[in-house]
Amino acid sequence: MSTDTQQLTGQSIVAGVGTHGNGGEVRGFNPASNQMLDPAYSLIGIEQLRLATYAAEDAFESFRSLDPETHARFLESIAENIEAVGTELVQRAMAETGLPQARLIGELGRTCNQLRLFAQVVRQGDHHGVRIDPVLPDRTPMPRVDIRQRKIPLGPVAVFGASNFPLAFSTAGGDTASALAAGCPVVFKAHNAHPGTSEIVGRAITQAISDASLHPGIFSLVYGPGASIGQALVSDPRIKAVGFTGSRGGGTALMATAAARPEPIPVYAEMSSINPVIFFAGALAEDAAGHAKAYLGSVTGSSGQLCTAPGLVFVPAGGEGDKFAAALRTETATAAGQTMLTEGIYNSWVQGVETLGQQPGVKLLAQGTKGETENAPAPSIFSTGVAQLLDNPVLHEEIFGAASLVIRYVDGADLAAALSKLEGQLTATLQLNDSDHEAVAAVLPILERKAGRILVNGWPTGVEVGHAMVHGGPFPATSDTRTSSVGTLAIERFLRPVAYQNLPDGLLPAPLQQSNPWKLTRRFDGTLRSAGEQA
Repeated sequence: MSTDTQQLTGQSIVAGVGTHGNGGEVRGFNPASNQMLDPAYSLIGIEQLRLATYAAEDAFESFRSLDPETHARFLESIAENIEAVGTELVQRAMAETGLPQARLIGELGRTCNQLRLFAQVVRQGDHHGVRIDPVLPDRTPMPRVDIRQRKIPLGPVAVFGASNFPLAFSTAGGDTASALAAGCPVVFKAHNAHPGTSEIVGRAITQAISDASLHPGIFSLVYGPGASIGQALVSDPRIKAVGFTGSRGGGTALMATAAARPEPIPVYAEMSSINPVIFFAGALAEDAAGHAKAYLGSVTGSSGQLCTAPGLVFVPAGGEGDKFAAALRTETATAAGQTMLTEGIYNSWVQGVETLGQQPGVKLLAQGTKGETENAPAPSIFSTGVAQLLDNPVLHEEIFGAASLVIRYVDGADLAAALSKLEGQLTATLQLNDSDHEAVAAVLPILERKAGRILVNGWPTGVEVGHAMVHGGPFPATSDTRTSSVGTLAIERFLRPVAYQNLPDGLLPAPLQQSNPWKLTRRFDGTLRSAGEQA
């Protein structure tokens, strides 16, 4: 596939057809200069949105019935098409987000790799979750009938693009990739901050659908006013699930709309997290200066605009904690601000930092310098104690950007009290050495109830895409603590179990047939049987 980004249309793509909207327009902006970018993107109206959801519903039956090889090859072709326009795509994303080239090249690779990972999942087929309880006619006191279970896709899924990941959590990102892998058509609501980036990727997906001769309703890309079109999309009766990454306010608004429908649907929203990092005494004594440098790097990477950025750091009171604070002041003094994604996000950061600095008992510990571009604020680190954290809910609020709060704790009881007070988190990080194990064991049960991922001697900014990863957590980190939006577990969000009792073999879907034509690993009477075995 090839494309010329100079030929961006400024249109939605509704079931493969470029569609000029009738609801106004929006443009991308270069946040480093606040310069407006061409072209203008027309915004669709409610009736035009319904064309996309009707097409998705029409495409569902044929899409969910694809054989594994056709399905997997489709996902791989999306990755190939994105890679074919990688240079142009990265350049446009840089212009629309202010993110550096290296970061976006990495994100491009992650986007394509996760599509290929889900292709492997589709070929292997474990997500079908096949369970077979064969007939037992001689069982006493009652015979058992033949019961077979598999998981089927929910139906069309609405996906909302994230502001901070224009590729990996956007048009062909994790929510879209996992929904398509599950067999669910996707209606994607583009983020208005990077419309051109979304169009380039949307065209790559559309081309893959056409090349595979699949139903064009499998994917639509729509531009629209965030609140009205977003709410209309979630309330549309043809939509059966929602994937969202963004603010708590935006996520909870979609949750309320989905719950109020005549047929409520699940909203898988990743929303808010301050990702506590806990330094234990032994680890801090080893290298306070090195830890301070690593902490600052995690806070300021991508201008702090990462859902896993460490917004809260616990440091012991006393001499080693004082050394950490002194080293942090030195490191931060030379740190320059980086361009934030949009002027609106920058303004929210400024307001959040001002509010935090005005709280009783909170002091500015370290501050860098403002960057040379627009919307590039000086990194800011604040400090306070456990008592203030326990009493003030403002200290628990996420500041999206390069800002963080250091909490000085006195002892293990002090630390446990503070951690118990926290809301749900995506991550919790432990900095420790062998001498700290007893202290860590005391708080680990607390953290298991608070976070979806617990790290040791690393930093939460950086999420591996694999089979064991969990990128989720208790509310408000996500709307459903049982799920992950990253890794192969993400496919489970868009599937549900169905049991078939006494169906003749000729009527059974392929994953359940006696001959096992898709060569799946299946659980037969409670015992796993490898691919190729009949039931």
